[in-house]
Amino acid sequence: MEILTLFGCCSHLLNRTSIRHLAIIAQAMLTLSGRVTIKGLSRWTQGSASSRTLQRFYAQSGPWAEVSVKFFEIHLFNSEEEYIIGGDTTTITKAGKETHGIDRFFSGVLGQVVKGLEFTVFSLMSVKQRKSYPLGVGQTVRSEAEKAELKEQRERRWKERQKKRKRKPRGRPPGAANKAAKEAVYSREMLRIGGLLKRLLGLIRCFVKVRHLCLDGHYGHAEAVRLAQENQLELVSKLRCDAALYEKYEGIYSGRGRRKKYGQKLNYEKMPPKYLQHSERQEEILTNYYQGRFVHRKFKGEINVVLIEKTNVKEQKAARVILFSSDLGLSWEKVIEYYSLRFQIEFNFREAKQHFGLEDFMNTSQTGVENAANLSFLMVNLSAKLLRQRADSCVGINDLKSQFRGEYYALETIKIVEPKAEENLIEKVKAVISRIGSIHRYPVSPSSA
Repeated sequence: MEILTLFGCCSHLLNRTSIRHLAIIAQAMLTLSGRVTIKGLSRWTQGSASSRTLQRFYAQSGPWAEVSVKFFEIHLFNSEEEYIIGGDTTTITKAGKETHGIDRFFSGVLGQVVKGLEFTVFSLMSVKQRKSYPLGVGQTVRSEAEKAELKEQRERRWKERQKKRKRKPRGRPPGAANKAAKEAVYSREMLRIGGLLKRLLGLIRCFVKVRHLCLDGHYGHAEAVRLAQENQLELVSKLRCDAALYEKYEGIYSGRGRRKKYGQKLNYEKMPPKYLQHSERQEEILTNYYQGRFVHRKFKGEINVVLIEKTNVKEQKAARVILFSSDLGLSWEKVIEYYSLRFQIEFNFREAKQHFGLEDFMNTSQTGVENAANLSFLMVNLSAKLLRQRADSCVGINDLKSQFRGEYYALETIKIVEPKAEENLIEKVKAVISRIGSIHRYPVSPSSA
């Protein structure tokens, strides 16, 4: 009943049967031990949902984005906090050929290209609590045309690298004519995530105001900046460590030709002292923080750049990270804070895979894969709400699952030993048995012992 009550806020989005089945599945996910599959769930539903019933549930498409947003708005949203949007992709390994969208994707965890599925997730992240709440989930499905384009792009890059090895005369080739500027066109990847982002913004902007979009270094390019600004957002991302940045030209116009746009190129080995914002030292590691407005040949206009440089004073070795934002007024502390907050999405991926079946589901149809993935991330938000309610007895999801499993064992035992037990006795037994298997042991009051 506790979970069924929480899902009551979605009564205008789902019918009663779907809400009841959703609550049963959520209860089973929090109770079971082992892989989260349809057969595994059916064993822990106490007979209220058979394997066939669960198959019918996974075969019906539902408004998952609307359900996730409504659940967050009612149970997790705090109007007094600041929120930003973060996005990232996760890859899960799959075998076979029948699963919808199966292809070869790069896995950051494994550090190589693997066969499986890829999902793009957009989350609302609380700056104060440093928590991420996944709301929009989209699967990466490449068409044959996109696969051909990627193959052609790889071959073109390889040829360009081969040409660079041969020396060429500097300057413009003789007789070359001016070319009209090409119209900016989004790649298929940016069109895919742009549609997902636009849909999510249409759902959340009625109750929360967001200004910044945080993406990882894969999206640290001008195309992502343009996508963010078209949706009234400012991008926070990362550049390559060897990005060619220039100071804005501040000299006097000579009166001939085009006005100069690019000034002195940045030398990361000798950063100008005027850009230094803060410096700190811990033992032999000296950390310098630089900030300034610079221009890049691929970006339109200036960008707000923050350079973090860590130097080993003893060995004289340095490492650098270059963050940037299209918001020129954002302080260097905020740029670092927002980008570091993006890592909270990785915890969502870990919880969805480890506890809620994102790695385990065996659905192969388009609807089945979509339902399994969205349900996994909805369970991440549900567990966040349950942990708030049980903050005195649960520290993490492992504690929460141990508690649900212990309560399940307690109720099943009481049905056999004392079918007409009083409510007070039931609560005492549940309080004691639910502690079994808990990682963080919490104190039990004498009355319940």
